[in-house]
Amino acid sequence: MKIRIGTRGSKLALWQAYFVQDRLKELGVDSEIVKIETKGDKILNVTISKIGSKGVFTEEIEEKLKNGEIDIAVHSAKDMPSTLPEGFELIAFSEREKEHDVLVSHKSIDLNQKDLVLGTSSTRRIACLHKHFPHVKTVPVRGNLQTRIQKMKDGACDALWLAYAGVHRMEFDHMVVHEFDLEEFVPAVGQGSVAIEVYTGISEEKKELIRKAVNDDTTETILLAERAFLKVMNGGCSIPVYGRATIEGNTLSLTGGIISLDGKREVAKTCNTTLDGGLKAGETLAHYILENGGKEILEEIRKEQAE
Repeated sequence: MKIRIGTRGSKLALWQAYFVQDRLKELGVDSEIVKIETKGDKILNVTISKIGSKGVFTEEIEEKLKNGEIDIAVHSAKDMPSTLPEGFELIAFSEREKEHDVLVSHKSIDLNQKDLVLGTSSTRRIACLHKHFPHVKTVPVRGNLQTRIQKMKDGACDALWLAYAGVHRMEFDHMVVHEFDLEEFVPAVGQGSVAIEVYTGISEEKKELIRKAVNDDTTETILLAERAFLKVMNGGCSIPVYGRATIEGNTLSLTGGIISLDGKREVAKTCNTTLDGGLKAGETLAHYILENGGKEILEEIRKEQAE
């Protein structure tokens, strides 16, 4: 048996694919890596929100899953839309890396500096910045991590705002100049984990092998709760929605919220539940957020982005 692994071609995406390949190899399973270029990889001169938030990094890969050219697709869990197209499902989540955000730079950075410019295309990060550090400017910097670092060094910005997981996996820890507090800057849903996507028709034998090789039960419980929240919020890459679940003992704690693009309004809440209550808690939390001002923020954001 050979499992064909579909992935984007960036160094970070390939790290994830090789990670899965190594896990399969430990079980004696042979695999082949198939590189696929996506819309998000091709269009680098505009922000993701302008391209369209759904399927920017997944559409072409899902097409190859559907027609059987690949068996599984390897993604960053945070890149996955809250609702997958019919016939697709996520069957495994790798153990989560530290999920916080960091600033990466080739020089020292002071967030209180008046003329500071940070590179990010994330509406969530920009909105949080407007709330906590309104004087800081941002510029969109697209491309793989190595490309973005070079653009920063060439003067595009003073620092890049990134997920720690990708920075760590690409061995740029030495360039981390600031770590954001998880309580103040709640990350994107799924940040730090690798997700495995399949299409209807994959054999149960392959499914079981992939889950055995890759899936971490604790991370799966956490991410399913976060994704249940995101699904009701109907948040894509262009919406500043955030969510983070943690487990302590037999309690699952879930924090979720939405923040306006200007950072002036935010609706957030934390709830606690049992380990098997994550899906229900995610849905309930999202309804609370929407009913307490979140719906108005969401509508306003969509209206602004449509202009």
